[in-house]
Amino acid sequence: MSDQVKQNSANANEQEPEELFKVRLEKLKALQERGCDPFTITKYSVTHHSAEIKDGFEELNEKQVSIAGRLMSKRVMGKASFCNVQDLQGSIQCYVARDSVGEEEYADFKKLDIGDIVGVLGYVFQTKTGEISVHAEKVTLLSKSLKTLPEKYHGITNVDMRYRQRYVDLIMNPEVKDTFVKRSKIISSIRRYLDGIGFMEVETPMLVANAGGAAARPFETHYNALDEDVRLRISLELYLKRLIVGGLEKVYEIGRVFRNEGVDTRHNPEFTLMELYQAYTDYHGMMDLTENMFRYLAQEVCGTTLITYGDNQIDLGKPFERLTMIDAVKKYAGVDFDQIADTAEARKAADEHHVQYEDRHKKGDILNLFFEEFCEDKLIQPVFIMDHPVDVSPLTKRKPDKPDYVERFELFINGWEMCNAYSELNDPIDQRERFKAQDEAAAAGDEEANHTDEDFLNALEIGMPPTGGIGYGIDRLVMLLTNSPAIRDVLLFPTMKSLDAGVKKNEEHNQAQNEKKSAPLESGITREQALELLKKYNQDRFHIRHALTVEGVMRSFARELGYGDQEEFWGQVGLLHDIDFEQWPEEHCIKAPELLREGGCSEELIHAVCSHGYGLCCDVEPELEMEKVLFAADELTGLIWSYALMRPEKNCAGMELKSLKKKFKDKKFAAGCSRDVITQGAERLGWELDELLEKTISAMQSCEESVNAAMEKE
Repeated sequence: MSDQVKQNSANANEQEPEELFKVRLEKLKALQERGCDPFTITKYSVTHHSAEIKDGFEELNEKQVSIAGRLMSKRVMGKASFCNVQDLQGSIQCYVARDSVGEEEYADFKKLDIGDIVGVLGYVFQTKTGEISVHAEKVTLLSKSLKTLPEKYHGITNVDMRYRQRYVDLIMNPEVKDTFVKRSKIISSIRRYLDGIGFMEVETPMLVANAGGAAARPFETHYNALDEDVRLRISLELYLKRLIVGGLEKVYEIGRVFRNEGVDTRHNPEFTLMELYQAYTDYHGMMDLTENMFRYLAQEVCGTTLITYGDNQIDLGKPFERLTMIDAVKKYAGVDFDQIADTAEARKAADEHHVQYEDRHKKGDILNLFFEEFCEDKLIQPVFIMDHPVDVSPLTKRKPDKPDYVERFELFINGWEMCNAYSELNDPIDQRERFKAQDEAAAAGDEEANHTDEDFLNALEIGMPPTGGIGYGIDRLVMLLTNSPAIRDVLLFPTMKSLDAGVKKNEEHNQAQNEKKSAPLESGITREQALELLKKYNQDRFHIRHALTVEGVMRSFARELGYGDQEEFWGQVGLLHDIDFEQWPEEHCIKAPELLREGGCSEELIHAVCSHGYGLCCDVEPELEMEKVLFAADELTGLIWSYALMRPEKNCAGMELKSLKKKFKDKKFAAGCSRDVITQGAERLGWELDELLEKTISAMQSCEESVNAAMEKE
């Protein structure tokens, strides 16, 4: 690189993005004034891509080609220059000489910026160093890039920005583009495979009156023309089964489904699901189909059935192991549930192996807990786990010879559940009873419960043949075949909290919050007075322990988030947040201001205490970061403590995120702890749900000893 180019590069790096934008805008205006506006060009004839030229060099050497792509680098050296043009298939070097393109065109070339989109017409040749290149005869600016790309050697490394600006991510990171090319191949290969064995692809409604087929909370919207509330589908199941009733014996659909739930490394509220149903077969037929299809996909997309995920090599070429859940637990935990007669014996085995369970759990539930605890993370190579207990699969056909178990399987690879399949229930009377139970659960407040679908029942009453069905999460399958660590890495535009959400409010409160961060907030009372005030209205040991725990958690967060000088205020807010709940549960957060004012508390503390009930029992919205932490942590500490009481140690020591997440997803566990509030709390803080869970576990562990000591004095 010439000294002049190096100097220009150094100057560019020192310039602010806004200044560079102005420089590029001036270049565009100069071109437009000369009648060379690139944005008036409507098409450009492309004959070859970069990889085609390199792969076909022997045939294309010294022949004319036309390429187009983004200018990714440029080396100007007097009368001749080199540049690198990136297209769909990769990149290729171009040699641009003044004598070949003309003096004026060469001057224009030197003014091009990295990121500009160009067309290059020229002939193929090989440089003295052996690099296959294009000798340019004409360079055409097709689109002017007004904003700079990230620095070449570091690319776009901010993960959040990669997801938000996927277009830049695709430009700067070739491996990202390869992932999404593979995703497209995976989906097209699934279609080819299923079409080849006689399945028919269909499309079913996304907007439905009754969102069923899975335990999930749906998104809701409204049809203006019909004046009718509708929901976005949460599965594909019920309409596909209607088609089986109609005589379409093999059907499948690949489509988006929507579940109004949290976000983590393997879950996104909007995701791609593939479901298929086949008449006159059972779950054994579904296993055969699944194994053959996974093997086919690996060969088609990866070129081999031996794939790598993280540190593991996974062999999809060998026959997949098939284990009943009982066999898996016997293999990995050394406990034979065939020898366990009833729930009492199952609980005894759980106690001996330190497996936490709840009073409501029966033998089958405990078997499933053993499987989750001892087996899941061991299932790296493909294995079908079959014959689940009916206690955890209430909507599935029972095994005729073993009615406590059902005809169901899950495929596990890399410790993940990759698909879920059943011998489908086709008894309309049984289905009606199960819908009735779901209606009762919904009436009791279960937002994930299904509702009776009369049209679906009508279809079953007409008659559905014995049918096998299966559902695959396409996004998780893509993760596996592309060695991607998170679901957002395989979604072109994953769900992200809008950067504009709350911007106005943040601006309004930003100055005040900064001032409060530098000058501690005043509670109006001492910690001793706050504790005395709490005990004046609360005598229940559970309520006092919860208050002390939230106090400790708030203090921990204050230190971690850089509010150390406000730790006392944060702690007192946590201590007093439920001051009115024991005696006035119906007036929670409404009675509190009166009690706190009588106790001498400041208005700042009163506002903070009331804000944790926003949307539930008051309209005081969390504004400061401290209030947002309280909003999230209050509900979550209750969930964590409920789980701690289930553990043999009866404390939080050694508690792991993985185990807590299982309890979080089990809506029947600690049902009074709202998962929605916890999820909203994470969103308000701008954190991932996993981050909130992990931070709160750590905070509770840090204060548990002091809380225990305080409770011993009570």
